[in-house]
Amino acid sequence: MAAGRVYLLIAALLAMLLGAAQGATRMRVQTVTLAGVGYHQGGDVWPLLHEGDALTIVRESDNKHDPLAVRVDWQGHVLGYIPRNQSGPIATALDRGTRLSARIARLREHPNPRERILIEVFAELRTP
Repeated sequence: MAAGRVYLLIAALLAMLLGAAQGATRMRVQTVTLAGVGYHQGGDVWPLLHEGDALTIVRESDNKHDPLAVRVDWQGHVLGYIPRNQSGPIATALDRGTRLSARIARLREHPNPRERILIEVFAELRTP
């Protein structure tokens, strides 16, 4: 868990340095498949999803199953969650007020719902 936080911090600092030099506005800090897709609305909205669609990431600090839970929504529909073993750095960044965004990176038909939606999470860079 600590290594993930260090990675996110290093990635954000590197993004700021490179962004200032190259005019970038964000940097990818995590790529992950969603957990819980089969238990939420991911299956219901599957035909409407497209690669590149913007997602909303929501910190759920009061989640009774996972105190570091990060929910992923698409147009007001709950798709799933960042997996528990990978949510710590994102939860910490959100708790600290870091601006993060996400998008659908890949969609694929798969019998395991956990393998259907791959997302990318980005650190949003503040430009001067």
